[in-house]
Amino acid sequence: MSTTARAFWLSSPGTGEIRTEPVTDPGPGEVLVRTLHSGVSRGTETLVFQGRVPQNQWSAMRAPFQAGDFPAPVKYGYLNVGVVEAGAPELVGRTVFCLFPHQTRYVVPAESVTVVPDGVPAARAVLTGTVETAVNAVWDAHPQIGDRISVVGGGMVGSSVAAVLAGFPGTDVQLVDTDPSREEIAKKLQIGFAEPGSADENRDLVIHASATEQGLNRALELLAPGGTVVELSWFGDRQIAIPLGEFFHSRRLTIRSSQVGGIRPDRRRTYAERLAVALDLLRDPRFDALVTGHSPFDEMPRVLPRLADGSLAALCHVIDYPDGN
Repeated sequence: MSTTARAFWLSSPGTGEIRTEPVTDPGPGEVLVRTLHSGVSRGTETLVFQGRVPQNQWSAMRAPFQAGDFPAPVKYGYLNVGVVEAGAPELVGRTVFCLFPHQTRYVVPAESVTVVPDGVPAARAVLTGTVETAVNAVWDAHPQIGDRISVVGGGMVGSSVAAVLAGFPGTDVQLVDTDPSREEIAKKLQIGFAEPGSADENRDLVIHASATEQGLNRALELLAPGGTVVELSWFGDRQIAIPLGEFFHSRRLTIRSSQVGGIRPDRRRTYAERLAVALDLLRDPRFDALVTGHSPFDEMPRVLPRLADGSLAALCHVIDYPDGN
């Protein structure tokens, strides 16, 4: 027996639509999930929406349950929270997180969902995938107690990293962004804030997440001798220039990449364990500062273009699904 679901598809670069597609009953080891909320990560998802995934990255950028291929038509997304309606008995009725696109109902293997802990509201739980990226970034950055740390770029990923680092003992954490309104986010996260020109210098560690050439250059300028920039930005199909002359060698600076697709071998953690860490961190209500707007599912074809062109400002924009879908 099958039913139908509605899903958001990128039909062509810059244009999205809601399509109807079949959903079968769950088989052995599967679950049927009814979506409560999904999240739009303004960085990666708007690059996908604009058709700006380089061809040589099409394979690496595939989402776990993506349908279709880049540049379009494609069903893309990875921040989905729902309730299990059928399938594995131990999961029925539980609220779960899944790396699934924007769709009202779906069937996945039971091991592909993670139970949302008590104390984490479903709408906040859409941040799980981004906080998981932040956890991975902090593992890659390897901060030390007492470090002076800046996060350049106060978007969804950068603010998530800042929120995770805010609880690190003895650290001085400053969020740096060109948008002065991000100071309010920093206050809610209980960390410092500065615009680039007035940012604190002589930093031990800088996390760069602005996805701009200027941001990366400023991140290098903020470092103390021997300091490290951890590069989290994904630039899509853009070429950027960075100053590897001047002070780069004399101050023995380091640029280290971080990407959620891989875990440092010395961490000895599985992806499931990393996801569980992210969900546990989301018990902290400070993370609500990163949810900056809500829209109904049926408005997605009109909301995504506004998120992509910046006319709708957002960190994580939450999509709400109607009761019963």
